[in-house]
Amino acid sequence: MIEMPMNFSDVSVVMASRNEEGAIATVIKDIQIATKGQAEIVVVDGSTDRTPDIAEALGAKVVRQRPQGYGVAVKAALFSASRNLIITVDCDGTYPAEQIPEFVQLIHEGYDVVSGSRIARNTKNMMLLNKVGNRLFADITSLLYGISVSDATTGMRAYRKDVVHSIDWTENVGLSAELLFRPALRGFKIIEIPIDYRPRIGKTKLNPLTGGLGIFKSIIKYWVVGDRR
Repeated sequence: MIEMPMNFSDVSVVMASRNEEGAIATVIKDIQIATKGQAEIVVVDGSTDRTPDIAEALGAKVVRQRPQGYGVAVKAALFSASRNLIITVDCDGTYPAEQIPEFVQLIHEGYDVVSGSRIARNTKNMMLLNKVGNRLFADITSLLYGISVSDATTGMRAYRKDVVHSIDWTENVGLSAELLFRPALRGFKIIEIPIDYRPRIGKTKLNPLTGGLGIFKSIIKYWVVGDRR
């Protein structure tokens, strides 16, 4: 059986960035290699450095906005995508662009959301506090929402565009988890696959304690109130 070459012309790869001039070029070039230069790349940026200029020079669509938090920026990136298959990544080099074709293939096979698990493989590049917190969030999400996941807060996922546009996303710090459990509440078809997780390029801007609290609140809130929007 001859395997047909994969087409990425219906794919948007989106990310939020803030002062990532040391990483953004590598991330964009890796995406372009993985998608044969066919994917739309969208960067929502709140930087004071050269990040948006570098992204634009490499052909990305850049949306500039003032910093309002992780979830606000990622939501803007999702809704700025013009194509029917949307993949989220981070702009710090931690996620493996070369695995994008796996995500695309699974969406083509009929899944609505494909979620990449950093926990399913070697997590040596993740801080211990983050590792423990992510496992806890995954266990709580699996228990409360009736899905089996090992990583509820990953930043690398693929979505059908109509899934993204069918939900009124409300969380900021907790958006990474909301992007998983809200589709689960609506019965969308979700699959999780293992991904590599690499050392970050540059310094993190997220506080693991305040971030973790926001994620926990999001998970509990929608389990209590349900999906009403």
